[in-house]
Amino acid sequence: MPNYLFGKVSDQSCGSWSWCCCCNGLAEHTIIRTAATLLAAALTIACCALWVKKFNKNMPPLPPGPPGLPILGNLPFLQPDLHQYFSKLAQIYGPVIKLRLGSNICIVINSASVAKEVLKDHDAIFANRDIPTAAIIATYGGSDVAWRPNDPEWRKLRKLIVREILSNTSLDGCYALRRREVREMVKDIYGKVGSSPVNIGDQMFLTILNVITSMVWGGSLHGEERNRLGIEFRQVVVELVELLGVPNISEFFPFLTRFDLQGVQSRMKKVSAWFDEILESVIAQRAEVEQPKGETKDFLQLLLELNQQGDCKSSLSMNEVKALVMDIIIAGTDTTSTTVEWIMTELLRHPDKMRKAVEELDSVVGDQNNIVEESHLPQLVYLDAVIKETLRCHPPIPLLVPRSPSMSCTVAGYTIPKDSRVLFNAWAIQRDPEFWEDPLQFEPERFLKDTERRNYLGNNFHFLPFGSGRRICVGIAMAERMMMHVLAVLLHSFEWKLPEGKKPDTQEKFGIVLKKMDPLVMIPVARLSYLEQYQ
Repeated sequence: MPNYLFGKVSDQSCGSWSWCCCCNGLAEHTIIRTAATLLAAALTIACCALWVKKFNKNMPPLPPGPPGLPILGNLPFLQPDLHQYFSKLAQIYGPVIKLRLGSNICIVINSASVAKEVLKDHDAIFANRDIPTAAIIATYGGSDVAWRPNDPEWRKLRKLIVREILSNTSLDGCYALRRREVREMVKDIYGKVGSSPVNIGDQMFLTILNVITSMVWGGSLHGEERNRLGIEFRQVVVELVELLGVPNISEFFPFLTRFDLQGVQSRMKKVSAWFDEILESVIAQRAEVEQPKGETKDFLQLLLELNQQGDCKSSLSMNEVKALVMDIIIAGTDTTSTTVEWIMTELLRHPDKMRKAVEELDSVVGDQNNIVEESHLPQLVYLDAVIKETLRCHPPIPLLVPRSPSMSCTVAGYTIPKDSRVLFNAWAIQRDPEFWEDPLQFEPERFLKDTERRNYLGNNFHFLPFGSGRRICVGIAMAERMMMHVLAVLLHSFEWKLPEGKKPDTQEKFGIVLKKMDPLVMIPVARLSYLEQYQ
């Protein structure tokens, strides 16, 4: 446009010949200027390329991995059961694999030695999360403990949860709540003896949900509300967990995020709104009730006090209060109930293991006039081994929660780029034949031989069902108590069999939580002598 206007002015002042000459001069000037710009750009790109090439000579290569397509990378070749797919790739490319997923780089670690290098030697660098869009929505903008980056606020929240609700002292103080809900479970199952089968996953979810809500805000579900709202609660939690793990095209091509092509964001907003309504209702009710003096405060009361009165070092926003409660409910219910379902499946598949567990219970608890108490649990060594073997074969989160390095780092001789997504294939690591003898066999006895070497507290990198390092699961102590107690009661109070014509199967349904493809439904038979033991 400027050249056109200049040409018109020249034409009026100098005539047609002069205008043509002037235009030709301008065209030549434009061509020269454009050529110079292109040449300068080419020289700049060439210099940058040479600098990058020189720089990369001093940097280890990226890990190996399967070839992909332009733009899409390895996305078209991913298989539904990612934990098994990554395990197969490891046999070809080695223990550290690189995949390009759209614009993202994903690193998958399939060996205990490399996991140790990351989670112990470089734990601080890999302490951040690669948080998906769905998790940002579900956790009030990443205000929780599970997905928040490794910063002072995260450390404050983690310390609060560990100290106030998940410490051994706090758990001991809540035993009466847990016992009440476990006895309610026994009563509920006893009502189905001889009449209807029991969906173990649903039953465990309801029990654990009641335990957690009793601890968090002093309420639980009973009667018709227990079945109606409890089942709805599980459906919502299951959908939320599935949305956290679903491959989302917007994560691989961020410029598509606003289009929400798969509806992940809109679905998560609906699920989060359902939860938020529950939490708002509970918080509103709590605000109307004055806490009696001398009465033990539940977790929500402590959080609300920090929201209203906390100093700058301990104060919490209302979003942080709700995000912490969400963390405890979701993490505590879904993974624990799923694990109990897997344990019962494996015991049905191995009647000799079931018999050993029941014989131990009868020996520890005493004659059949007694009921299981939490004080019996430390003596149930074989049952503890059954739980650990199930966690080895069926880790609740098979790829753990993804990490993201805060800076580029060298691991196992490879460069792990800053901000890449790092997954740990716990499913494959815990089936490594170089460490585990007969890894595909269900053998609880292996955990009786070397208990220190095979603990899951984060120091044994061959056994990582709860992760390791500073982002290890904070709820291990509570999960241990809940799983041990409900399993001991299920096995001591009832005999279990499958419906006619059914066989126990171990077909997996991959997701962020590794579930059974088909729910486990069993028929209970009363085992104890007196009706009072089922009340």
